[in-house]
Amino acid sequence: MAPSSEPLTTERILVATEEVLRRHGPAKATVVDVARALGVSHGSVYRHFRTKTALREAVTKRWLDRTTEALAAITAADADPETRLREWLATLFAAKRRKAGIDPELFATYGLLAQESGDVVDAHLVELTDQLTGIVREGVARGVFAAPDPAVTASALFQATGRFHDPGYAKEWEKPGAQGDFEALVDLLVRGLRT
Repeated sequence: MAPSSEPLTTERILVATEEVLRRHGPAKATVVDVARALGVSHGSVYRHFRTKTALREAVTKRWLDRTTEALAAITAADADPETRLREWLATLFAAKRRKAGIDPELFATYGLLAQESGDVVDAHLVELTDQLTGIVREGVARGVFAAPDPAVTASALFQATGRFHDPGYAKEWEKPGAQGDFEALVDLLVRGLRT
C-alpha cells in the first residue's frame, strides 16, 4: 500500500489492526501486516505501541469499550432502576449476539485475544459490574430493590446472566428459545430484587 498522507494516529492503527485481524486471524496477524496496511514502517507502529501484546490489548480494549459505552448511557439514564436494569441486561445480550452474528470470525478472534489480555478483560468486567452496582444502589435508595450489598448483588446478577453474555455460550444465542430464556431469567431476577 502506498504511504498515506494522513497522520499516523492510535485510532488509525487500531482500525487497521482490526482489519488485519479479520483478514489473517490472531495467529498470523503481525505488526508488519498492520504497518503494510497503513503504508508505514513497522517502527512507526511500534512508536505508538511498544509491543505486539500492547497493540493486541489496545484493540481488544477498543472492541470491549464499544459495549461498555452503550451500557454507560443506560446506567446514566433517568429511567427508573428496574427499567434500566432490564434494558442494561438486554442491551448487553443484544450487543454480544450482534457481534457474534454479524462477523463470527472477528468475534472468535476477539475471543482469543481476550484470553491473552486478562488485565484488559478483568478491567472491562469490573467496569460492567460497577455499572450494575450503580443501578442496584439507586434501586435500593428509591426503595424499589432490596439488596443489603449492591455490589454483591450486581456481581450475582452479572454471573447469573453469564449464559447470555459470556462468549463461551455464543453458539447457544441463536438457538430457538434463547430470547425467551433470557427474558424469563431477567423476570426472575428482577422479582427477586423487588422490595
